[in-house]
Amino acid sequence: MGWDNYHLHQYKIGKSYFGIPDHDFDMDIRDERLVYLRDIISTPKDNFVYEYDFGDGWEHKVILEKIFPLDFSNTPVVIKGKKACPPEDCGGIWGYYDFLEAIKNPKHEEHESMIEWVGGAFDPDEFDMNMINKELDNLK
Repeated sequence: MGWDNYHLHQYKIGKSYFGIPDHDFDMDIRDERLVYLRDIISTPKDNFVYEYDFGDGWEHKVILEKIFPLDFSNTPVVIKGKKACPPEDCGGIWGYYDFLEAIKNPKHEEHESMIEWVGGAFDPDEFDMNMINKELDNLK
C-alpha cells in the first residue's frame, strides 16, 4: 500500500481476528506472526478483510483469485494495479475525498496546506508498478 505500518491493524477471517496482540487494548486477537496465509485461505474466492488505522477506518477486502505453483527462485511481483495509495493519516475514505477536492482546486481554502502536508504534487491516478516491484525485490 505504501503506508508506514505505524497504526494498529487486524485481519478479519470469518469470525476470527488476527493482528499483533497489544496488552494496552482489550481485543480478542490471535497473533498474526504465528499463522501462515496458506493456513487461512487456500481456495480461489476465499477472502478476508484487512483493517488498518482504526481511527481512519480503512477496510480492504482481499480475495484469493488464483494459485500459481510455488517458485522460490523469483521475488513476488505485482502484475496489475491502479491508482495511488492514499496518504497516511488523511482521515479515511471521506478525508481522502476531501483531500482530493482540495488539491485539485487551486482556489480551495485548504489547497496550499494540503499540498504542503502531502509533500508536493500528488497524482491520485499514478500507479508505478516498476517502482513497487523494485521495492519488493529489495525485501529479499
